[in-house]
Amino acid sequence: MAYSVNISVEAPIENQIQEITYDGQEIYQSPLSMSESLAKLAQKIDFSKASTEDIIKETGEQDKTDDDSTTKEAATFQSSLWPWDSVRNKLRNALTEVCVLADVLAIAKEKRYIVLDQVPQEALETKPMVQVYARKKALAGAAAVLLAGAERLRASQNELARNRTTPDFHIELLRLRQNWRLKKVSNSIIGDLSYRTAGSKYAQTGMFEVTKAEEECQTTGSPPPSPGAGAGVVPPKSSSALRVTVPSELQGVAYIEVLCQKDQEDLCSATINLLGSGPTSTNPDVHWQQKLEAAQNVLFCKELFNQLAKEAVQLQAPIPHMVVGNQIMATVLPGIQLIIGLCHSTGTDKKPNLTPPQKSEHDHVLEHSLHQLLREVHHKNTHHPFPHPSSGPLGPSKKRCLAGPMAADRYELLEMTKSQTLLEQIIQQAQHFFMRLRTEYVLDTIAKEVKDPLIVSHWNALNSPTQSCVKINIMTHGYDSVYRTPLVVHVGEKALKCVCRDGRVMHMSYEPQELRDLVFCQIYQHQITAVQGLAKCMGWQYLANSTHLGLGAVEPLGNASSCILASPIGDRIIAVRCEPQTGVQVAIAQSPRKDFFPGQLVKERKWENLGGSFKEVRWDKMEGKNFLNKMELLMSSLTSSQ
Repeated sequence: MAYSVNISVEAPIENQIQEITYDGQEIYQSPLSMSESLAKLAQKIDFSKASTEDIIKETGEQDKTDDDSTTKEAATFQSSLWPWDSVRNKLRNALTEVCVLADVLAIAKEKRYIVLDQVPQEALETKPMVQVYARKKALAGAAAVLLAGAERLRASQNELARNRTTPDFHIELLRLRQNWRLKKVSNSIIGDLSYRTAGSKYAQTGMFEVTKAEEECQTTGSPPPSPGAGAGVVPPKSSSALRVTVPSELQGVAYIEVLCQKDQEDLCSATINLLGSGPTSTNPDVHWQQKLEAAQNVLFCKELFNQLAKEAVQLQAPIPHMVVGNQIMATVLPGIQLIIGLCHSTGTDKKPNLTPPQKSEHDHVLEHSLHQLLREVHHKNTHHPFPHPSSGPLGPSKKRCLAGPMAADRYELLEMTKSQTLLEQIIQQAQHFFMRLRTEYVLDTIAKEVKDPLIVSHWNALNSPTQSCVKINIMTHGYDSVYRTPLVVHVGEKALKCVCRDGRVMHMSYEPQELRDLVFCQIYQHQITAVQGLAKCMGWQYLANSTHLGLGAVEPLGNASSCILASPIGDRIIAVRCEPQTGVQVAIAQSPRKDFFPGQLVKERKWENLGGSFKEVRWDKMEGKNFLNKMELLMSSLTSSQ
């Protein structure tokens, strides 16, 4: 060690050979840049050592053989030189680290002196199949854990289902809450089955109480024996965990019966009931859903009848409406009464009438109208028209808001305030129903009585509850292309309006005889007009026509109509007379006259071409299917070829 020689180690001038090609050419490795050489040297530094004191301590521990007590005394002696010596050393080390950090940040930010690159690391050789097998094994373990947990849950649920005879109370309560409104009041659960949220203003409440079936059975005493049953008979246990208690006034079965009578004869009836099927039983062990639906049906029927009874008392009709007990009587048409009755059976009667009587044909339209009208009242109570403008009051309709700017008079204002009640609308629908029945009966009766011409009625499928329309076609079989007479009859509430072919509008009352007379008049006018159309097709000449003939006896129904036709060469004349009462009369005249004799006044023979007197044809002896067919044969036989 005394004769040590300093040796300088320098990097070789030439670079390392990276590759030698097959032709002997050597490819050298490019020299490292300054940043790459710095990074290479930095890899050799162990930054885990905190300071140079630790490095000196590690190298000196191997050569130290002195006693530890002497070093401790020296350390205490050195540290006691200055009280703030340790603080100064700490601050100096912190300043050094901060300065180094500031320099590193400046160099990394400015990138003028050095560039920090990521040190490439050797990639670990991975085998794909090993990863696949590892993931497969991990997924299999996770799946086994999940399957085991699911199996334990299934087993526990099956065990609970076997041990539990009644459904869970909370599950049943959840199902009840999905369909009905519930709220908790202190320690009890109260529900509401009324239509208040839908807009109803009926005073009677629809509250019901929900209790647990097991608790109720334990608290109550022994149930009283049912009448008519043995002492040892045990009532069947309820299959539901809920027990619903409904007020006594909403228990049982209720329906509203609407009946139309004429001289104690039922014409039509309708039964209003929310339950589509038959009435429910009053057994307390019935399912809570059926029990609540039956109670809501009772509330609906009571509200509807209460509304109708209130309107019947307030309305001022020509024939006053009568409200007696649970029955409302109103006059629809003269001799026809509308009876609305509320039938409610609580099950305590000896012989309760649970099944609605089906005396006559059930009118589904009237039943639907009653439901729809009450729903419409509920809708109007909750859906008020928006104010126009938005700063206006809430309540008046848009027409009333525009009444001031549009300068509406008193009559228009009164028309805006008018509104129809439920009873008025039901009476109007019943009136229209009878008007429609009478119109159908008159048309069917005439179609059966009159075979020539044919009467075809087409009723519109889409009608309003108080307005309907029927189109009547009068035509002759086999000659419908020659002429047909269409009529349109509008059936209203108390009147009929008929629009004829020529555009005339005729208004009729509710009496069916007026419609019958009009149709018969149109039938015989059709015969005269159809004969004229047939004459044009046959080449005959049309001479005269009168729809209101003033000759002959006075007809009790309508007026007689006639027409005169001439052959193509004018040698034959046919006169047709149609009367609503006696029917059709046909007469023939011939030219020249065979019974013409010259006299003192008429001496020339040319006057014989005027034709003779008309001779009536025995129409019932004529061949032909109908009137126009007989006329066609008659015209053909009278047409001469000369």
